[in-house]
Amino acid sequence: MSDRATRFLGDTPGRVIVKLILVSLVVGVVMHAFNWTPYDILWNIRDFFVRIWNMGFSALSRFADYLLLGAAVVIPAFILLRIINYRK
Repeated sequence: MSDRATRFLGDTPGRVIVKLILVSLVVGVVMHAFNWTPYDILWNIRDFFVRIWNMGFSALSRFADYLLLGAAVVIPAFILLRIINYRK
């Protein structure tokens, strides 16, 4: 049972709990510093989709343009790096 839990969590359960506590503390401090609440995050996500809907999906067109523009650089670079590393 312990091996299954360790494999699922990626570390021992005790260490995972300590890491989660530390990360939760840091996130809580940052959220408090910016005066954010979990509801603010949810409402901002909802507002994001409402704005996309209200913009007539033009944002999706711009997203596709940015995606293709980035892919024109990233894909050839990825292939080139894979070819270079294949020899090693």
